[in-house]
Amino acid sequence: MSLNDSFQSAGNWKYLVISPSQGITKDLQQLLSGNMPQSQVLEIPVYPPSAGLLEVLNVQAPDLCLADVASDPDRGLDLIREIATMHAKTPVVALIPSNDTDLILSCLRAGAAEFLIHPFSSEQLEQVLGRLVAKNPTAKGNGKAGRIIAVVPAKGACGASTVASGLTFHWKRRASKMLLADLDPLTGTISFLLKLKSQFSFMDAVTLHQALDPDVWKSLIVPTQGIDVMLSPDSSVEGIHDIRDAAGILDYARWHYDTSIIDIGSPYGAWNLSTLRHADEILLVSTNELPALQATQRVLNYLDQNRVDRGKVKLIVNRYSRDVGLSKEVVETAIRCEVFQLLPSDFDSVQRAMIEGKPVPVSSPFGKGLSVLAEKLGGRPEPAKPRKSSSAWSGLLNLFSRTSH
Repeated sequence: MSLNDSFQSAGNWKYLVISPSQGITKDLQQLLSGNMPQSQVLEIPVYPPSAGLLEVLNVQAPDLCLADVASDPDRGLDLIREIATMHAKTPVVALIPSNDTDLILSCLRAGAAEFLIHPFSSEQLEQVLGRLVAKNPTAKGNGKAGRIIAVVPAKGACGASTVASGLTFHWKRRASKMLLADLDPLTGTISFLLKLKSQFSFMDAVTLHQALDPDVWKSLIVPTQGIDVMLSPDSSVEGIHDIRDAAGILDYARWHYDTSIIDIGSPYGAWNLSTLRHADEILLVSTNELPALQATQRVLNYLDQNRVDRGKVKLIVNRYSRDVGLSKEVVETAIRCEVFQLLPSDFDSVQRAMIEGKPVPVSSPFGKGLSVLAEKLGGRPEPAKPRKSSSAWSGLLNLFSRTSH
């Protein structure tokens, strides 16, 4: 079967090639143009600095990045790490000079999804794209990527899990296929809130991430009220402290659900950062009490330090009451962050729903707040405003050589 017949979706992808080597770039151009005539190839003939790289990834939104590790292994590995850190949704294929097992392992550990060995061949490309398409069977050209919304508390007891579960049911009216995933490895409470049981948890999905398919996935989730729910472990299991990368679960969810709402217990640590980097939006749940707001400021600083896009973060102030705590205006001034949504204090409705294992009624104050939140998140996005490049990299996009074959 020809490459175009096997991989029609990959044939329409936008490829970003980052390589200072004219020889490697020319070889890739010939390979892609010969096998994938409808593809678009963008080139950066240098190893770009972090700010310029992030701008390119955001503006151009490539489907796949081909990163040169052959010309300079150290800088190539740094490049892969930066893409995996700053733009985890973009898969990276490492371009390596020989069948060097140690270098291949280093690339994979740095965050590469696959690798190509120079000199490149159609057979290599077919195998690599075949594996990538297999991981995302409805990737661009065959389907539409779903949306991932991560819900994270600024500190414990801010009600993030209640917001996550409640928002899922309110969102269900606008999405035909929904996933609610509790990826909190130690203190997950979605099973308690919804009165659900399962012999499996997301840890099984982590273990089986290379073999995830619809049949395996079906055994790992619990359907309830038209929503698929993936639970956290009931108790500590082997390897739970070693998990670092949620890409396997989130990539599968992105291509099989319209919207996935992910409940995580903390913003801190490699596992949680991986989830936040893959998310399209991050709902940071706090309250208007001073300790929670101090914790919120710390979280925002931590996300900045770990290069999580601040533009994805939306602050949700939960259990809000005008008579208790700080006002919305004071909150925004104190932490220098706009409040995206206020969710009112509604103890009775939330407790009743928790006892019954049901969604908070739409008619309740908290339910109405969730409805407004779902509407705001689900509304049509405003047209993107032109980005202002830094003076040092104002001409970065001019480095591109755009070729539509």
